[in-house]
Amino acid sequence: MTNVSGNSWLSRLPIPGGMKGVMTLLGLWTGVVLLFLYLPIIVLVAFSFNARENNVVWKGFSTAWYTAFFTQDSKALEDVVGNMSPIKSESGRANRAKAIVSTVPKLRESISNSAIIAVASTAISVVLGTGGAWLIHRYRYRFHQAINTLVAVPMIVPEIIMGVSLLVFFVTAGIQLGYTSMILAHVTFCFPYVLITVQARLAGLDPSLEEAAMDLGATPAQAFRLVILPYLWPGVISGALMAMTLSLDDFVVTYFCKGEGINTLPIEVYNSVRRPTPMLNVVSTLLVIGTMILVLLAEFFKRRSAVQMVSPR
Repeated sequence: MTNVSGNSWLSRLPIPGGMKGVMTLLGLWTGVVLLFLYLPIIVLVAFSFNARENNVVWKGFSTAWYTAFFTQDSKALEDVVGNMSPIKSESGRANRAKAIVSTVPKLRESISNSAIIAVASTAISVVLGTGGAWLIHRYRYRFHQAINTLVAVPMIVPEIIMGVSLLVFFVTAGIQLGYTSMILAHVTFCFPYVLITVQARLAGLDPSLEEAAMDLGATPAQAFRLVILPYLWPGVISGALMAMTLSLDDFVVTYFCKGEGINTLPIEVYNSVRRPTPMLNVVSTLLVIGTMILVLLAEFFKRRSAVQMVSPR
């Protein structure tokens, strides 16, 4: 039996028919998914400006948390802490403000550690990824395809498995856990992204460029440095920015390979969650902004690379 009433209310919905209706539904679904993914981040950023320590209730707009983070001055927080109903006395507000500010040095140290590891691992990844992409593109040898496939393995292996395997390797090889082990671990999963990005750029390379340079007297090394590398530069920068973003955001692999007392920002945030303070919102917001800038720069260089590949010479 046909459900006439059900069909009738469906027919009254303001949904366009045909392909236009399908695109409308897909657009609405995409909007719901994006809202689900980004709403927690938006709330986190918004409450980093909340004029109250308790982030459950919005009290008003304030930049006191950012001022205290950059200046480490607890007096900037006393009024904000005073908005908490349990703390009435002036001495109580001052002590609470000092306790919150006391967490800032560790957070700032973790930011410094993350920056050092990210810059070092990115630099090594760029060298390995660019050189590897060129060798795979330029030369054909035994097991060429197998090597090209194995390069992508760190990108698909679960992070916890990679972290455990790297930890076992470092302990077996006698490598002390610290900055060295963390940088090597980050290079392991960062350089494939550089390699693949540079490979995509090499796909549009005109072979006559290298041949013309060598016909003019350049050696293969000079041809690569003076002709090929400038052409690859947008892809190299894009891959470097992607590698740096991954390094700054990584938690699992870093957790297994870190040295004693050396915490990166994601690990320090995780450790501080047990005693959360609004400073976590500030640091997380700064990390989100930094990551967004790196991703946007990477996308800019990708688009620029794509335009250069299709533009006439």
